[in-house]
Amino acid sequence: MLTTGGCPKTILSIKDALEALEGRWRLLILFALSSGSMRFGELSREVPGITDKMLAKELKSLEAHRLITREVQATYPQTVLYTITDHGRSLERVMQELHYWGLLHRQVVMGR
Repeated sequence: MLTTGGCPKTILSIKDALEALEGRWRLLILFALSSGSMRFGELSREVPGITDKMLAKELKSLEAHRLITREVQATYPQTVLYTITDHGRSLERVMQELHYWGLLHRQVVMGR
């Protein structure tokens, strides 16, 4: 449990985590990749509503944060696979807790 108050190290670590996961798409992309490596088109279909331009941008950011890897395979035509890293897998508990909180939130706000 986090302690109350404004501990600068706690605030900095939360800020870093939010920067790595900011936006509405990154956790959804990581969740999709948690079932296995995927090509760009597969990811695009797996994350409904995301545009190809946004997916490309988010994949670059996730790679920069070392949450996924991008592997160009020596095939013709060229195949690119995206895979979640061990560091990205360390977010599984966070995604599970967000799932449970989202269910509770839906019940509280929408009465469903």
